Amino acid sequence: MADPAAAADPAPTAAAAHRLQVAVDAPQHSGLSGPLTYRAGQAWPPGTLLQVPLGKRELLGLVWDDAPAQDLSPQGQVLPDAELREVGEVLDALPPLSASWRRLVEFAAQYYQRAIGELALSVLPPQLKEVTAKQLQAKLKKLAKLPPPAAPEAPPPMPVLSEAQQAALAQLDGLLQAPPDAAAPTPVLLYGVTGSGKTEVYLRAAEQALAQGRQVLVLVPEINLTPQLEARFAERFAGRRIVSLHSGLTPAQRLQNWLAAHLGQAELILGTRLAVFASLPRLGLIAVDEEHDPSYKQQDGARYSARDLAVYRARLEKVPVILGSATPSLESWHHANSGRYRRLVMPQRIGGGAMPRVRIFDMNTLARTKGVTTALTAPLLEALRQRLARGEQSLVFLNRRGYAPVLHCGECNWKSECPHCSAWRVFHKGDRSLRCHHCGFAERVPFACPTCGNLDIAPLGRGTERLEEQLAEALPGARVARIDADSTKHKGQLEEQLGAVHAGEVDILVGTQMITKGHDFRRITLVAAVNPDGALFSSDFRAPERLFALLMQAAGRAGRDAEVAARSEMWVQTWHPQHALYLALQRHDYEFFAASQLAERESAALPPFSHLALMRAEARTAEGAQAFLDAAAALAQALPDAQQALIYPPVPMSVARVANVERFQMLIECGQRSTLQRLLWHWLPLLQALKREHRGLLRWAIDVDPLAI
Repeated sequence: MADPAAAADPAPTAAAAHRLQVAVDAPQHSGLSGPLTYRAGQAWPPGTLLQVPLGKRELLGLVWDDAPAQDLSPQGQVLPDAELREVGEVLDALPPLSASWRRLVEFAAQYYQRAIGELALSVLPPQLKEVTAKQLQAKLKKLAKLPPPAAPEAPPPMPVLSEAQQAALAQLDGLLQAPPDAAAPTPVLLYGVTGSGKTEVYLRAAEQALAQGRQVLVLVPEINLTPQLEARFAERFAGRRIVSLHSGLTPAQRLQNWLAAHLGQAELILGTRLAVFASLPRLGLIAVDEEHDPSYKQQDGARYSARDLAVYRARLEKVPVILGSATPSLESWHHANSGRYRRLVMPQRIGGGAMPRVRIFDMNTLARTKGVTTALTAPLLEALRQRLARGEQSLVFLNRRGYAPVLHCGECNWKSECPHCSAWRVFHKGDRSLRCHHCGFAERVPFACPTCGNLDIAPLGRGTERLEEQLAEALPGARVARIDADSTKHKGQLEEQLGAVHAGEVDILVGTQMITKGHDFRRITLVAAVNPDGALFSSDFRAPERLFALLMQAAGRAGRDAEVAARSEMWVQTWHPQHALYLALQRHDYEFFAASQLAERESAALPPFSHLALMRAEARTAEGAQAFLDAAAALAQALPDAQQALIYPPVPMSVARVANVERFQMLIECGQRSTLQRLLWHWLPLLQALKREHRGLLRWAIDVDPLAI
C-alpha cells in the first residue's frame, strides 16, 4: 500500500530506484496493517532501520521482507516509482534485525491481531526513534569502548545440588547439547516447590549455554524481582556482561542495554515481559521464572503473552525454554499432562526443610460485633508475639494498598466515590488524600461530610497502611515495615526496604502481593494472609487459580532456611474454612487443585479446552460502546466461521467507567484456536470500517487469550 501523499515527491533520477517494504507505526484506525512501499537509492536488507515520511510526519521505519505488492493506486494499478515516496536517513551503522526476530514479530502481530509496524516499533527502545544516524554511530563507538567486566580472582563457591536438581540438569544438558540440525526441543516445565532451588537450575543451565558461546534470556514477572536476580547472576557470572531490560530503566539505559544485546556484547539478558522481543543474535537458552504470573500478559496496546511468545521463540530458534513455577498455570500443566511439555519435578526444599504448616483460622468462631471484624485476631497476634520473642521475622499479607478502601458517613451514607469512575476513592492516611486507583484523581480528605456536614466520617475496611498502624499499636516495640506500590514509588526505596528485611532490621513486614513473589527471605517463619476470601466467588473463572498461586507463593516465603523450616507456619484467616481451595492449600497439594480445576474447566468448555478473545469498546456513553459491540456481533454472523463460534452479548466491564469513559466487553469463544484466528482475521477489516460509522466510539481493541474477564 502506498502513502497517499506520494505524488507530491519529484520523480527519481535516472539511477535505478529500489522498492522497499517498510513497516511503520501507523495508527490502528488507519487500517494499515502491513508494510508500506517506498523507493530508495539502494536495496537495503530487511531488518534495516531508517526514517520514512508518512503523511506530514517523518518517523522510524523497519525494512521488511518482500510481501505481495501493496503499492496500488485507488484503481488497483501498481504505482510507478515516481509516485512512491523516498526513504530518509538510514541507520546503517546498526546491523539489521535478524530474520528470526522478524518472524517472531510477524507471528505475534498476526496472532494478537495487531499491525506489524505497530508491534515491531513498539518493542524497540523509544530513544531509537529519536536519534539520528550520526548520534547512533557515536553511541555505538562509546559502547565499543566500555571495558569488559572484571574477571573474578577466584571462581564463586558452587552449592551442592540436590538429587532433583541433578536429574533436572541432566535432562536440560541433553537439550542444550543437541546438534544444530535437530528438531526444536520440547519446552520444559520445571515444577518445583518454593525453596527447591529452581534459580540454581537456571544458573547451571545458563552456564552450559554460555560455555557454548550463546546468549541467555531470563524473564521475570515484575521489575522489583530484576535487581535481586541480576545480583545472583552477577555473583555467579562475574566477568560476563549482564544487562537488564524493563520499563524502570531510563530511555538512555534501555537503549544502551538493548544495543549491547543486539550486538552480541551482552551474554545474559534479564528482563520483564518486553525483553522477550530483545534482539539476540546468538540465543541459546530462555528461562521464564514464575511462568504462571499474570504480569507476563500485556494489558494495553498489543496484548501479548510474553510466556507464550517465549515458547514460540524457542521453537523458532530451536533452543531450550524452561518454564519454572511452584504453581504452574493450568494451561502449562495441561500441556505437560498431554505431552506437549516435558515436566521436571523438584518436590523437596533444599536442605530437606519442611514446607510451612498451613493453619486455617475460622473467623466464624469470633464473637460478632458491629462493623468489620478485626483482621488482627487474638491468636494471630499471639503467634506474632512468639516470633518476636524468638527474634524471628513475620510477613503479614493483604492485597489492598492504602489505609482504607472507602471513607463513609454514618449519618447520610455518603461514601468517597470517584466522580470520574464507577469505583471508590481510597483513603491514604500518609498524605491525607482520597485517591482513585483507576484514573488517579486525588483530593484532600474533607473535614466534614460533603453531603450533610457531619464531622464524623470514618474509614471502612482496611489496606496495608491501616494494617501497619494496627500492628504497631498492638505490638509496641516491634519494628514494622510496609512494602507496597505507595511505599516504593521513588527510585531506590524498594531496594532499601528489602535490604532492611534481609539485614534483620524488620520484625514484621506488611505488604501486598509484590512481597510474595520470588523473594528469598531467610529469617521469616510466619506468613499470615488476613483477608484472602474476596477472590473465592469472583465472576472471573481464573480467580481461584490466581488466589491459590498467590497463597502458595506467600507460604513459600516462610521457612526458607532449613534450620527454622520445622517451626514455620502460614496462617489463613477465612470465613470459608471448608472451601476446597483452602483444603488443598493446607496439604500443599497443587496437583489435586490443578486436577479439580481442569475437570471443572473441561466440563464448562473453558480454557485450555476452548479458546477465547475479548472485544472491548470505550465511548463517552454506555449506549455508544454497547451499540458498537452489538453492530460488531451482527457483522460477525455473516462470516464463514461464525457458526463455530459463540459470541456472548456485550456487558459492562467490572469497573464500567474510568476517567469518564464507559467501557463494555464482548466475549468470543471457539473450540479450535485456528477457527478463532480465521474469524478474527476476516472480522478485523469490517471493524475498522464500522468504527468510522460510530462517531461516539473512542477506541476498541481485541484481546486474544484474555486473562482478566
